[in-house]
Formats: sequence, C-alpha cells, structure tokens
Amino acid sequence: MDAISLNNVSKAYKSFTLDDITLKLPKGCVMGLLGENGAGKTTLLNIILGNVFVDSGFVSLLGENRVRKFSEIRQKIGVVPDDIGLPDGFKVKHIRDIMSKIFNEWDNEMFDSFVERFKIPDKTRFKDYSLGMKKKLGIAIALSHNAELLILDEATSGLDPIVRDDFLDIIYDFTRDENHSVLFSSHIVSDLERLSDYIAIMHKGKLLLCEEKDLLLDKYCLIKCSEVEMQTIPAEAVIGKKISPYGVQAVVERSALRSGFDSSTVTLEDLFVYMLKEGI
Repeated sequence: MDAISLNNVSKAYKSFTLDDITLKLPKGCVMGLLGENGAGKTTLLNIILGNVFVDSGFVSLLGENRVRKFSEIRQKIGVVPDDIGLPDGFKVKHIRDIMSKIFNEWDNEMFDSFVERFKIPDKTRFKDYSLGMKKKLGIAIALSHNAELLILDEATSGLDPIVRDDFLDIIYDFTRDENHSVLFSSHIVSDLERLSDYIAIMHKGKLLLCEEKDLLLDKYCLIKCSEVEMQTIPAEAVIGKKISPYGVQAVVERSALRSGFDSSTVTLEDLFVYMLKEGI
C-alpha cells in the first residue's frame, strides 16, 4: 500500500501551474522533496493536506480517498509546516490542552518528553520563541499523536546542527516501524540524502523525477573532461554540465561513459544543482 498516491494532479493559478503530477510514496519509506523556491513544493504539500483543491487528478493517503475520508486520515498525519502557526499567547500547557482535544490519540507523556528533550521553555509564550524553538515545538506536536505519516516542510531550517542531528535521528527511529512514512521537503540536501529512500525533484510546477535514491545515485556520476571528450557522450545521457577555461564538469549517466573518463560518485546535491542549472 502507498502512504501517498497522486495521479495526474494539476492546479492552475494566474502565474503558476502545478502540472500533471504523478507520485507514489510506498508505506514505510521516506521521500525527500527537492526544488528551488517557487518550484511548487508547498503547493503540492497543501494539496496533499487538503488545504488546496485540485483542478484535476486524484489523491489518496494511507490507502484511502483523501476527499471521502479526510477527517479520519488527518488524525494519522503529523505535520511540521514551514511556518508554525499557533496563537501568540500560548504556552506549552495551552498547546498540550488544545492538542489533546484535536487528536484522538494525543499522548501527553510523549509530548512532555519532547519538550524536555528539545529544552523548550514551558513558561514562555509562543510569540517570544525563536524560529528554531518554534520548529522544535512543531516537531514535538507532530510526533505526539501516534501519526503514521509525517509531512515536513522545511522542518529542519532554523535548527542548530546539534538539534538537527537529533531530529534526524528521531525521524530515523520513527521510520523503523514499517507502518510509518515521511514526506520531507527541505533545502538542506544533506538531510534528505541521509534519510530518504526516494527522491522527487520539482522545477517550475513539474515533477522532473521520482526515483529510489540509491538507484538514482548509482545511475549517475560526476565527470571532469575536455570539451572534445564531452562531445563523445550522447546528449540524452547528460543531466547538466559546467564549462570553464579548465574544462568541463558534468553529471552524466554512468552507462554512457566509455573507459578512460575521470569519474566520481555523484551526490544528491550535485544531481539537483546540475539538473536545474541545465534548465531541463
């Protein structure tokens, strides 16, 4: 069963169109969602969460039609949005109380354990928290109601490296349960490379690719060569390239290389940057 299934989903605005997105996240897996600012990532997440109605296409979550059973499905989804929106005057005790009324399986002990782990001051009002502290609070809420699916929109931005590392460990532990799945949108590519089983890359409202991460990184490599050597590689095998007075650097399909090329393992960041700079 798929945790998330989008089939031919489109949404048009005056100046932007999310165009014919088909994407599947198998249950028990983590998908990293990459794209430049304005690529459509947040629009896609809002469609999945039911905050935006689609013009066409079909969305199912946790094996259920999202439209028909959203009130039930929503109980099983933990969300950390880019902007944690809570009333300015709320303290931890207010958040604990209101969330216990929203979520059927809210766990006060688990929430309190995250508050302690993240060193969230329980006497401080929400408006006085730093960005990083607000993110920590959002993470604590998302993980405290027995969610099966986590949707994270820039959840690690604003966190210091130690807390980021702690959070990534928490997500890793979360997905050790084969019923748990994560869709993780982030500009911090190293976080996605560390956690993800699948990678989806968006650009200008289109889905450029959605593949298993390990297969993707095995399929491509980074090469350094002369412009003459570059011309021997089929154009369709080239993801992107940079030309300088010192030669060419490119990300290409490994299978298209003949012997003698200076190649190295490609990183997810290499693949993302070269693909978007090439304007595919």
